[in-house]
Amino acid sequence: MKYRALMTIPLLFAGMLATLSHGQQSVQPTVVGTWHLVRIESAGPDGKPSEASQPKGILIYTKDGHAAVQLMYPQTSLQNEFVHDGYEATFGTYDLDEGKHQLTYHIEGSATRERLVGTSETLHYDFPDGRHMIIRPTQPDQHWSVNWERY
Repeated sequence: MKYRALMTIPLLFAGMLATLSHGQQSVQPTVVGTWHLVRIESAGPDGKPSEASQPKGILIYTKDGHAAVQLMYPQTSLQNEFVHDGYEATFGTYDLDEGKHQLTYHIEGSATRERLVGTSETLHYDFPDGRHMIIRPTQPDQHWSVNWERY
């Protein structure tokens, strides 16, 4: 009888583990969520990695296909097609091609107004671990990447 009781405990424990593991499904990383900027990597004019000051930023992807990004560059009046007076902000929608690890961002609004509104950009994304997402251009002549960390 004592032997039977000792065998019951491991069997119960194994049954609990099987139930717990069966209820858990392997979760694939997703772009959906809120992310904060870790680092932007880009080449300087000499082709070497730029040592420019890093902006602060937030990136949001919703389940229903909307997106928004805001970046604030430190003490700069940087201006280009994405940035106005050191500030970058866009919003719109996105489409995913999970097989290719690509997303296409359709810009509906931008701090630079007409420069980007109505344009789309296809980007490559990877998840090197469960907390980070790396976004890169799909164009071979562009050499930059953005490292985001999930909040």
